[in-house]
Formats: sequence, structure tokens, C-alpha cells
Amino acid sequence: MAENEPFEDPELPRDARLSSLDERLRQARTAEAKRAGDNGATPPAGQAQGLRILSVLVSYPLGCALIGYVIDRLAGTHGIWVAMLFLGFGAAMWEVWKIAQRSP
Repeated sequence: MAENEPFEDPELPRDARLSSLDERLRQARTAEAKRAGDNGATPPAGQAQGLRILSVLVSYPLGCALIGYVIDRLAGTHGIWVAMLFLGFGAAMWEVWKIAQRSP
């Protein structure tokens, strides 16, 4: 006999405690999937994720620069749009980092 061989005889009927344990384990996994909200939604992968990153890299800096330009016009200053442009690039990099951390 091998040392790692289980002590259960395969010819004997299955123990009721093991069957009960298997059933409770299945119920617990089902309940956990419902609690966690596992609805099958997966993050986008491939081309969809690339297009999302591209849109973030373009829209965040342009949107922030536009807001800075409006502030410049209303306040009568110059250069706030450049600061807002760099702020937009920073926000875009942060968003790309968050997108990249999601595993497909």
C-alpha cells in the first residue's frame, strides 16, 4: 500500500457526511456568487479596451484645456489653459493605470 493512499475503500457506499459536505459547499459557492454580484460582466479586452484608453488620452487633456481656456477668458488671465492641459494629461494617465489594472 502506498503512503498517500486514501483510507476510504472505493467499494463501500459513500459516507453520508461527505455527501452532506459536498451539498453545503455547493450551496455556499452559489450564495457567494450571488452576494458578490457575479453577473458575468467582464471588463473589455482587446480592441474595446484600446479604444477606451485612446478616448481617455484624447478627451481628458482636451476637456481640461477647454475648461482652462474658458477660465482664462472669464478671469482675463493667460496660461491657465496650459496648467489645465497638464492636469488633464495627469488625470488621463491615472485613468489608463486604473484600466490597465483590471484583469480580463
